[in-house]
Amino acid sequence: MKNKDEFLKDMENLKVPDVDVSAHQKSVKMAIMNAERSAVLGVWLIIIPCYFLFCVCMYYYFHVRTNFFEATFNLMSDLDKSSQTKFLSPLLLVGLPIVSIVVNALAITHVTFQRVGPHTKMIKEFSLTIKVKLWNILLIIISLLIVSVFMAYAIVENITIKN
Repeated sequence: MKNKDEFLKDMENLKVPDVDVSAHQKSVKMAIMNAERSAVLGVWLIIIPCYFLFCVCMYYYFHVRTNFFEATFNLMSDLDKSSQTKFLSPLLLVGLPIVSIVVNALAITHVTFQRVGPHTKMIKEFSLTIKVKLWNILLIIISLLIVSVFMAYAIVENITIKN
């Protein structure tokens, strides 16, 4: 071990590294939203549509005829009867999963737009990076499935056969 005076002399003669702030800012990728918080929010956003699909499966496919499931269907049909609340069932069943898709996609997507070199004005680079966060990707897939199920139902329900 060196003497204390030699150590202090060596510390005073050290060179401070030069940091290029502009290059550092280009390399840091900030997420638009926090991945963990958006995953929790995504779960809360798809609870109602998942619950409704669960009730439909239990009632129509497994023939579990309980008042619990019938109450859910009555609530949804009552929302459709009134003109003031007619927009609520599509908003709950399709709108919430779409919001979940957007929130979770923003949490795992990073976008950068910059010039390629310091001397090139016209050449720019657009970079899209997707972070692999399992819960966010899983919630996006589940939300896409929910939206596709309800959209397929809406299409099939409104198909008419013309002779």
